[in-house]
Amino acid sequence: MKIRKELWFGFILMGLIGGGALAMVLSVDTMTNGHYGLLMLSLVVVAIMLGFPTAFTLMGMGMLFAFFAYHSGDQTAAGAVRQTLDLMVQRAFSVMTNDVLISIPLFVFMGYLVERANLIEKLFKSLHLALARVPGSLGVATLVTCAVFATATGIVGAVVTLMGLLAMPQMLRAGYDVRLTAGAITAGGCLGILIPPSVLLIVYGATAGVSVVQLYAGAFFPGIMLAGLYIVYVIIMAKLKPDWAPPLSAEQRMVPLPEPLRRMGATQNGLALSGLLKALKGRRNQDVPTGYLLRQLGIVLAPAVLFAAVALMSYQNVTTVKVEETYEGLTAMGAGADEPSSAAAEGGLAEPPSSDGSGLAEPPSADGGVAEPPGAGLAEPAGSDQGVAEPPGSAAAVAEPPADSVALPPGAAPVASGGETAATTQPAPTGYWIGLGVGALALVAYYGLLSYARLEVFKMLLTSFFPLMVLILAVLGSIVFGLATPTEAAAVGAFGGLLLAAAYRQLTFNVVKESVFLTAKTSAMVCWLFVGSAIFSAAFALLGGQELVEQWVLGMNLSKTEFLILSQVIIFILGWPLEWTEIIVIFMPIFIPLLDNFGVDPLFFGLLVALNLQTAFLSPPVAMSAFYLKGVSPPHVTLNQIFAGMLPFMGIQVIAIILLYQFPAIGLWLPEVLYK
Repeated sequence: MKIRKELWFGFILMGLIGGGALAMVLSVDTMTNGHYGLLMLSLVVVAIMLGFPTAFTLMGMGMLFAFFAYHSGDQTAAGAVRQTLDLMVQRAFSVMTNDVLISIPLFVFMGYLVERANLIEKLFKSLHLALARVPGSLGVATLVTCAVFATATGIVGAVVTLMGLLAMPQMLRAGYDVRLTAGAITAGGCLGILIPPSVLLIVYGATAGVSVVQLYAGAFFPGIMLAGLYIVYVIIMAKLKPDWAPPLSAEQRMVPLPEPLRRMGATQNGLALSGLLKALKGRRNQDVPTGYLLRQLGIVLAPAVLFAAVALMSYQNVTTVKVEETYEGLTAMGAGADEPSSAAAEGGLAEPPSSDGSGLAEPPSADGGVAEPPGAGLAEPAGSDQGVAEPPGSAAAVAEPPADSVALPPGAAPVASGGETAATTQPAPTGYWIGLGVGALALVAYYGLLSYARLEVFKMLLTSFFPLMVLILAVLGSIVFGLATPTEAAAVGAFGGLLLAAAYRQLTFNVVKESVFLTAKTSAMVCWLFVGSAIFSAAFALLGGQELVEQWVLGMNLSKTEFLILSQVIIFILGWPLEWTEIIVIFMPIFIPLLDNFGVDPLFFGLLVALNLQTAFLSPPVAMSAFYLKGVSPPHVTLNQIFAGMLPFMGIQVIAIILLYQFPAIGLWLPEVLYK
């Protein structure tokens, strides 16, 4: 029987791992617990590659080696068993009480609902018509659709499978090269594990103790950068090799017009705004209801209304003067209490002088008693010549307090030093008027180019692209701007997915049942992985494996750059046989403690890892996205062609990692602006 190449690769890799473990055992005179920890790590990788369930393999190995670690000391077998079971319960309970993990089933449920709302077909069709004049328009539309849909779902297998069913036949019929087609679909489908709301970032944040909110903010621009690099590559290939990505024909770019518009004389290239305005007051609307024309006109004018609203709100924002409260004249309570003389000099109260310095002195009196104030006798009846004396200075008018100390009533405008009311508004800056002018010119150009055919494409985008974008921005915006926690935003996203499915009349009992079942299945897998990882990491630490790895890495005297290169190369290689979940839960607890020694920010390291783990789905011969696509591709498309198409996109991922390392602000600028 002939063995496939990928099986040979797997057997060779397992042989290398097993051989390395055996060489380690034979090379040391005495096996310490740390060496047993590394042996456990090697056995886990081999077992996973053999097909054993990852979560239960981690738990089984962890419990077995934890018992060995406890029993290797003075513990009896019964005591070691009790401690091992206690460790398992404690680790499982710590996973159960992790609030961040609640967002995983909610985001997954949102993804499955959006997937079953049948939005992807409308989205792809509207985007490839909107981008018809761009070189490689079908490839660009595929990548944009994958990016948007992957952002809404975050499920790589679902996106690759659906786009393979939808985009691949159209691209092949249009004459696209099989390799470019396969590469665009598989690479675009993997964007969901990087672009928020990504389950990978939640798992990394829970593992590394990094804020998921900051991870989402940091991954936003790297995700857009990677998708942009993919699009640039497709456009360049369409220019350099037109036979790989032929332009769409006029027939393929044709957008059918609705019957009412054709009855009023609309043509493909006729201007929509002027035509609808003329139809409202002309004879051409005799067979077309006025309500229909008004609805079409409302859609046409929607961008202008939105532009006016944004311009008005921006004007109010830039012209309003923000009153800043100052506290320059206030003194902290208790300040200067030990220096009465200085307090008196500054206008505060001072102790009266004492002759003997022993405390308060009695006021002077002729007979030594307390003297009555002048004229302090009993009050005489009205009209008496000897009444109660007025205090000194009573004849003078009562002094008004200083003008600047008068408290203003609520809502009163502040008064400037010259007696004039302080301004609450200011002129709009020049930048606002420049932006307003550029926006107005763009709006004029938009209406100058808006034909009836483009109006139909715009309507298709309104019903497919914009609802998804509103959902995504509502979820991400509430997280990034601190309006909601990731769990709360995930709940909003799940509710939004229900609304989208209902709006597109796909919210049936079977859809909800399938979505709930798949959500429970995926969430259970992730949570069991966390439990297994927690037990495995505890056993690894008990055996001293983490300490041994740290000593080995620190003994190499690596610089920060060399450490980052080494770690990313290891993760890149691990992406061949393992999935990202296994890499995160098994190997991140080994890397994270090393970051402080090299001064690496865990947030920045997480962004590098998220970019690098794109390769876990694109690395032959164990690239899962290739097998997803092969399962739905035509029979003449071979697995080797899919692998060949993925390789250039893997190179683009490496370029993206280098760019992020050279310019860390790509990932760190937004978190610093929002949260520091």
